[in-house]
Amino acid sequence: MKQQSYRRAFLGLHLVAGFIIFATMTFTLWEISAAINQREPLTVADAQLSTWLHSHTLPWLTSATFVITSLGSSVIASCIAVLFGLYLIRRRRLYWLAAFLSSVYGGMLLNRILKYAFQRPRPHFDDPLLSLTSYSFPSGHTMTATVLYGVLAAYFFTTTPDWRRRMAIVFVAGFLILLVGFSRIYLGAHYLTDVLGAMAEGVAWLALCLTVVYSLWRR
Repeated sequence: MKQQSYRRAFLGLHLVAGFIIFATMTFTLWEISAAINQREPLTVADAQLSTWLHSHTLPWLTSATFVITSLGSSVIASCIAVLFGLYLIRRRRLYWLAAFLSSVYGGMLLNRILKYAFQRPRPHFDDPLLSLTSYSFPSGHTMTATVLYGVLAAYFFTTTPDWRRRMAIVFVAGFLILLVGFSRIYLGAHYLTDVLGAMAEGVAWLALCLTVVYSLWRR
């Protein structure tokens, strides 16, 4: 009886923490979108950063950035999702399979919906490194990287007892997400606020998926 009450209390804390993160990140995304719509000073800094990076490109860095940005592409994410999904099926981790697939593919779908909802034009340059016709806010590559490497980090974090390895897992996942975000700005595909909004969107969606799936599984 006492053990059951502890489990209920832990489940309750898990729910509260998950929804607090979801609400906070959703509010952050809303605030960024409001700043863009109202053309606040943040959008000026956006344009200045994009212009500065575009005027200071280097051939070797551009080549490296094209490789880095592919880590957030839907093709790479789908390949990783299939391989890791098969691994989870083999290990019979059905909860994690549901959380993983809903986080990655649900996040991709959500990003498309938000792009059409906000319809922000992409940065424009006379000599672009990358030409795209879709909308800019929030960044799809950054969103995909956030949910993909975020849910992978969550899985390996919970299955790794050593705290040093746990810290390394969090660091690597965060570093990959930041790299992909930077690559989108460097290549002229997005503004800084597109990347920040995508990170907020990704963390919010990831928290929601992990919380809901875990709660249903525990019940």
